[in-house]
Amino acid sequence: MGSLNKDTVIAVVLIAITSVFFWETFNIPELGYASMGSEVWPRVIMTPLLILCVVYLVQSFRKKAAADGKSVSLGTVISDYRNPIMCFVIFFVFLLTVEYLGMLIAGVLLTFILLTAIGNRTPKALALHVAISVASVGLVWSLFTFVLRVYLPEGELFSVY
Repeated sequence: MGSLNKDTVIAVVLIAITSVFFWETFNIPELGYASMGSEVWPRVIMTPLLILCVVYLVQSFRKKAAADGKSVSLGTVISDYRNPIMCFVIFFVFLLTVEYLGMLIAGVLLTFILLTAIGNRTPKALALHVAISVASVGLVWSLFTFVLRVYLPEGELFSVY
């Protein structure tokens, strides 16, 4: 067996994380009034995720190491994965600001900034990003608030309810 490629390492890490999450479902307390246990939904999600991670591991063993001789450095990794890294940073900022701005405003800003960061930045595209952000987050917020009666965080900036 040759040296491990990065896909194999990532697959092993994902299997380990998913296994820990699955194991933690056994620590979810039972609610006496529920018709279905609280642990069912997390296990339903973790099982296919674990299967996909194992498939990823098997495929990584079959994959031949790249023969192009390209060296891997921090700069090339950052440039290759610029969009996902940027999206995670933007989402982390969203998580930090949602308590102050509220779900409605923070969600619209998150969606707009992500669309703008990844997509086009022309005036026509920016107008489309605003429309998509307001419509999609507004629809989801309205569904949760008025149909499901689940009140999302309103924030300190202004009170909607």
